[in-house]
Amino acid sequence: MKEKISHETTLFAEPVSHYGNFTVTNALLSSWLAVLVIIVLALMLKKKLREVPNILQNIFEIILEGALDLCDQVTNSRALSMKVFPIAISVFFFVLINNWLGLLPIGGLGLLERGKEGMAFIPFLRSGTADVNTTIALAVMAVLGANLFGIFSIGIWKLFNKYVNLKALGQIFTKIRQDKTVIIVAPITFFVGLLELIGEFAKVASLSFRLFGNVFAGEVLLASMAAIIAYVLPVPFLFMEILVGVIQALIFSMLLVVYFTISATDHDAHEEHEKHEEERSHHREHIAVS
Repeated sequence: MKEKISHETTLFAEPVSHYGNFTVTNALLSSWLAVLVIIVLALMLKKKLREVPNILQNIFEIILEGALDLCDQVTNSRALSMKVFPIAISVFFFVLINNWLGLLPIGGLGLLERGKEGMAFIPFLRSGTADVNTTIALAVMAVLGANLFGIFSIGIWKLFNKYVNLKALGQIFTKIRQDKTVIIVAPITFFVGLLELIGEFAKVASLSFRLFGNVFAGEVLLASMAAIIAYVLPVPFLFMEILVGVIQALIFSMLLVVYFTISATDHDAHEEHEKHEEERSHHREHIAVS
C-alpha cells in the first residue's frame, strides 16, 4: 500500500537544507535565485549594449524610461529621481521576480520528509516575498535607507528635529511676547514629531505585511484551485497572480520613492519659501492698491 504524501501551504518558509546552525529555506533559495537572475540580466545587457538597441535592450530601455518618468512625478525633481531611482528599480525587479518564482510550474521539484502524519512534500521554490522574514527585511531596508538618505540630503540635525522637534519647544521662549498662541502650538508640533517617529515603525509593518499578505494569499488561492480541478481551473487565477505580482512590486517600489523623497525634503526651507512668497504677494497687492 502506497503511503500518502501531503503538502500544505504554511505561513513559514520550509527548510530545504542545513549548514551547521544555518538553515536554508525554500524562500531564501528563491531570493538567491532572484538575485542571480538580476545579475545575469544586468551582465547580458551590459555586454550587448549598442547604439542601435536590440530587442532585449529596447524593451528594458522602454521600461526604465517609463519608470524614471513615474519617479519624476513623485519627486518633482530629475536630480532627486536619479539618486533614488537605482535603489527603487532594483527593489522592483527583486520583488517582481520573487513574486513570479512562486508561480512557476515546477511543483514536482522538492524534498520528501517524514513527519508525524506521514510523508510531507517540501518544494524547493517558494516566493521569497511569501515569507514574512523577507518582506520585513525589505521594509526595514526601505525605512532605514530613507532616513539615511535624509541625513545625507538635509543633515542629521534637521532630520532629528523632524522627530524630536526641540526647535518647536524653543519657540515658546523666543516668540512668547509676539505670539501668545505659541504656548499651545509648540507642544502640539512637538507631539506631532513624536507621532512621526511612531509612524516610521508603522511603515515597516505596513510595507511588510501588505506585500507578504498579497503574495501568500495568491499562492494559497492557486493551490486551492489546483486541488479542485488541476491544469484547467488554476489558469485564469495564474494570469491574475502574474498581474498582482507586478502591481505589488510597483506599489512597494513607489512607496520607497515616496519615503526617500519625504526624508530628503527640507520642511523648514519649504515653509520659509512659502512665507516669502506670501509676503511678496501681500507687497504686490499693497503696490496695486496704492
